[in-house]
Amino acid sequence: MRKTFNFALGLFFGGLVGAMIALLFAPQRGEETVRIIRARIQEIVDEAKRAAAERRAELEEQFMAARQVRTGQ
Repeated sequence: MRKTFNFALGLFFGGLVGAMIALLFAPQRGEETVRIIRARIQEIVDEAKRAAAERRAELEEQFMAARQVRTGQ
């Protein structure tokens, strides 16, 4: 358990240091970098919502098909 915690802590701090270094050496200004990051995050959120909606539709179709088979309709 302790090894897992130490690994997770190291991973967190490593990611934090990596992000700071990336921001320091980014080819554009800080505001532009933040804008790019926000836009990318929004793209990811939109894609996740779309995928969730598609999966929900698939599951609803499967549920309705199973329901019809069970009731004999």
